[in-house]
Amino acid sequence: MSNRLDWIDDELERLRDADLDRHLHTHEGPQGPTLAIAGRMLVNFGSNDYLGLAGDARLAAAAAAAMNVEGFGSGSSPLIVGHASSHARLEAKLAEFERVEAALLTSTGYAANVGAVTALVGRGDIVFSDSLNHASLIDGCRLSRAEVLVYPHGNIDALAAGLSEAGEFRRRLIVTDGLFSMDGDVAPLADLAELAETHDAMLLVDEAHATGVFGAQGRGTCEAAGVEEAVDVRIGTLSKALGAIGGFVAGRESLVARLVNRARPYIFSTALPPAAAAAAVAALDIVREEPQRRTELLARAAELREALAGDGWDVGPSVSQIIPLVVGDAGETMRLAAQLRERGFLVPPIRPPSVPEGECRLRLSLSYAHSPQMIADLWAALKELR
Repeated sequence: MSNRLDWIDDELERLRDADLDRHLHTHEGPQGPTLAIAGRMLVNFGSNDYLGLAGDARLAAAAAAAMNVEGFGSGSSPLIVGHASSHARLEAKLAEFERVEAALLTSTGYAANVGAVTALVGRGDIVFSDSLNHASLIDGCRLSRAEVLVYPHGNIDALAAGLSEAGEFRRRLIVTDGLFSMDGDVAPLADLAELAETHDAMLLVDEAHATGVFGAQGRGTCEAAGVEEAVDVRIGTLSKALGAIGGFVAGRESLVARLVNRARPYIFSTALPPAAAAAAVAALDIVREEPQRRTELLARAAELREALAGDGWDVGPSVSQIIPLVVGDAGETMRLAAQLRERGFLVPPIRPPSVPEGECRLRLSLSYAHSPQMIADLWAALKELR
């Protein structure tokens, strides 16, 4: 066998020495507040299943009903023969939910971000990107071939200065997460909307971690901040609070038409299974009919954040169901995650490149499906470790 890939072994060894290597863990049964891993049941604080819908029987029933009618595979990209009636129903439902003219379904939230950014800007344009944006936004900026200015996280003054010097560019685009996935904080959306208006810049907000959770109707941080009309492009995912799979872009009809013609991840990807779209339709109904899921989730998260901060944990700027416990050192972070696992809790250690060097952390993701006792037990375990 060739030794041309031996360098990979050396790289992996360096990752292990720095406590930065990663491993897959196989679980049995449905996603939920508990997971069976290696024959042991753990309380799951690592999932993005914020509303507890991933294992909901109503989603499974909707998916099964769609499979009985439309089969499983979609057969091709949406533009060839892959756009099924379940996809069309979901896009109409998403547009209604988001209160916009149109929505476009994509295979993942990652594809939605990359496709939207690369379809909106290119050479001769400039993108302004928050330094803590998700990797999918970062990759979209890189692939667009536009000039990219990365401004310090949430720093409105730095962004304003950059926009003031960008008049010669053909188009200007501001991209930001609404709710940041590693710190659990929210972008200064009112200020961003004002800057976009002042400098004639397009504004794109990724609501992946906020859809279904934030806002009176669950539309996300833009709804909560009262700036929906000022946001040109809203990105969402179906794979987190909605418990399904896929992503979407919401906005005016001409935006969706542009993406259909220019978004490469959409054009060149096989469409989602129709059953996945049917499950997401069911999830949107639950979001509308059961608002207590998001209100109770955020209330429990606020109580836990306050308790952990009172014990001396660094919970960062979190205001959401995502609570970081910033540790710093990778080895110490791994040790704490292992000790929590010994006590029956699955809490993922987050290390570079997901976060900057020196900012390793435990990331707590709360779900509506977590019982008050589960949360109390986790608090007790963390208090002991602290």
